Amino acid sequence: MIQAIGIGAFVAYGVFFNSLANEFGWSRAVVSGASSVALFSSGFLAIFAGRLNDRYGPEKIMACASVFFGAGLILMSRVHEIWQLYFYYGIIFGIGLSVIDVIALTTTARWFPHSRGVMTGFVKVGTGAGQFSLTFLAGVLIAVYGWRQAYVILGASALLILFLLAGILKRDPDSAAFRSPATGNRPVRHHGSDSTSLDVREAVGTVQMWIICTVNLLLVFTMMIVMVHIVPHAVDIGLSAIQSAGVLSTIGAVSMAGRFVSGLSIDRIGSRNVMVVCYFVLITSLVWLQMANSLWMLYLFACFYGLAHGGFYTAISPIVAETFGIAAHGALFGLVVFAGTTGGAIGPVVAGLMFDMLGSYSRIFVGITIISIVGLNLILWLKPISCRNLRPG
Repeated sequence: MIQAIGIGAFVAYGVFFNSLANEFGWSRAVVSGASSVALFSSGFLAIFAGRLNDRYGPEKIMACASVFFGAGLILMSRVHEIWQLYFYYGIIFGIGLSVIDVIALTTTARWFPHSRGVMTGFVKVGTGAGQFSLTFLAGVLIAVYGWRQAYVILGASALLILFLLAGILKRDPDSAAFRSPATGNRPVRHHGSDSTSLDVREAVGTVQMWIICTVNLLLVFTMMIVMVHIVPHAVDIGLSAIQSAGVLSTIGAVSMAGRFVSGLSIDRIGSRNVMVVCYFVLITSLVWLQMANSLWMLYLFACFYGLAHGGFYTAISPIVAETFGIAAHGALFGLVVFAGTTGGAIGPVVAGLMFDMLGSYSRIFVGITIISIVGLNLILWLKPISCRNLRPG
């Protein structure tokens, strides 16, 4: 539910994109910039959120973040100036967004050490559900109430639900005093400390950490361009606003299958191999996008892209755990998230600027295809860390 609300509300920005651009006459680069600031600020703060989560657990952090998350969306209904757009969405909403992945995925990694892949897949199905349902809901709310009132409804609902969910969260089975029939009165201990792990300083000194960070930067650079600009692109080639929002919703719906299948596959073949497969699907979909000029072609693109999109976001947390252990998973995953959000912050703005200069997305789509090929080669170079470099966590 945290993933559905958190990521779904963020992705729904693409549905509000044309309303903001048309009402104020802002360029696509300006409107894209607010999403980029939100991503960058959330990624930077995710580093600290990860460390706090490792030390104190998720309950209080999630509760505080829910207030910023909901308030940022509600305040979007009051936007009249560019600085307000960037402050309300980029900073306030970005603070709330910073904990969504770190808390959900690190908590999952700690609770389910023996089925980390499949359980991460279950959690990330929530992301796809949110992308599908909240983008569709946002489109309906905008059509019925207008974009300002739509933001109030989304923000108030998100604040309430996330705040209530925060009270349920526990750091790990030990902190929840969890018991099972198999262990009687003994706590079920998580196994992160039983595996070999690197601390933050050791992990940052490895080439593997830099490869994972670079891959995530390039991935989110590419995927945020698609998620922010696919609706405006669809409108440009003649689709209606509802049909265009449907493309984004389809990506979210299909990504649920991608997340679930990749989660099952991770426990069998490993996160690296899952990412390689997803890269081939992503590159194929981006080549198809360059030829897509009708409704059915864009929806077919959305189906293939959605599979890869869901798979990537499911694999990134387990690949950190597989490579470095989970003793410092929150902090390390926070660094990887920051690398990704840095790429995601840059991508939509670059795409917006290029569109403003060229009047077309064609060269942008060629560029992200090339970037995806580079990312595939990097992940193929990723090798396990030598056992002699590991210490008991």
